[in-house]
Amino acid sequence: MVPFMDLKTQYHSIKPEIDAAISRILESSQFTLGAEVTAFEDEFSSFCNAEHGIAVNSGTSALHLALLASGVGPGDEVITVSSTFVATVAAVCYTGARAILVDIDPESYTMDINKLEGAITSKTKAVLPVHIYGQSADMDPLMEIARRHNLIVIEDACQAHGAEYKGRRAGSIGDMGCFSFYPGKNLGAYGEGGMVVTSNPEYLRAIRMLRDWGQEKKYHHVLLGYNYRMAGFQGAILRVKLKCLEEWTEARRTHAVLYDELLAGSGVDAPIAMPYNRHVYHLYPVRTHHPDALQKYLQAREIQSGMHYPIPVHMQEAFKDLGYNPGDFPVTEKLAAEELSLPMYPELRSSDIETVANEIHNYTNAVGTE
Repeated sequence: MVPFMDLKTQYHSIKPEIDAAISRILESSQFTLGAEVTAFEDEFSSFCNAEHGIAVNSGTSALHLALLASGVGPGDEVITVSSTFVATVAAVCYTGARAILVDIDPESYTMDINKLEGAITSKTKAVLPVHIYGQSADMDPLMEIARRHNLIVIEDACQAHGAEYKGRRAGSIGDMGCFSFYPGKNLGAYGEGGMVVTSNPEYLRAIRMLRDWGQEKKYHHVLLGYNYRMAGFQGAILRVKLKCLEEWTEARRTHAVLYDELLAGSGVDAPIAMPYNRHVYHLYPVRTHHPDALQKYLQAREIQSGMHYPIPVHMQEAFKDLGYNPGDFPVTEKLAAEELSLPMYPELRSSDIETVANEIHNYTNAVGTE
């Protein structure tokens, strides 16, 4: 079998270091925040070329608190995309603000910058670009538009650990960057986790209070806050895994090159790495006219795959109050109807990639490309 991901193999490759990190937490009994989490905040923010990191309990919480810290609330609008996991839009809704959606670029799958300025109104407070599948949105023109309209930029970098835009790390370009450490991410915890990185000390202070019941110090509650603290175990585990992240990223990038070569002429479209980006391939999504059929064909041959995201946010029942309809975002909807993610993880073997590619060629030879 070729699994979609293999977290167990990764664990066994670093088992002594992970086990030692867990033992440190048990010995210290710092189960919530604590020294290991503080050290991870410093190390990950440095990795992102940002001055500060604030560790929280999920990527969703990171987005929520970044929005709150920037003053987003009822009556405001935040511009983002529908081609994303629902957490991006849900975090906007949690603040009481309204999510204004725009379509995506057909090559990068990130926000279509040409649609941004037309979506700005007097109520717009922030822009929330999503660095999807492992590559950054086109940030220079986005930042220029945002600065011209005095808008805050919060990067959803939950799928882009270590990605770069023109040599700058994802998460460090806007006012804040938000990351998820969900287990399947390029840098994944053994449970839930997230972080906001920023170089703004005011955002640092606000988010630190908001994640811990609004406390500036114990029992002094300055803000109406939340219980969004990172667990000590996750901070310790993520410190171990962060040391491996660059090696794992280069393995993903090598796998993507091989996929690109082997899938040429297969009848499926490989993802496009934009020339200004260092793509870190959180996912390797190909496009085909009948992804359901291809997925079933691969599954019958013990090759796992995934779909991200077959129903765009604007077509989800939970977000019908945003007022959008099918057809409003044609590029987003076309991608959703055609995308299939192939196995992608650092420990993936070249022989497995060859097996996947060969089976895709066999499939298209059997059924054609239409």
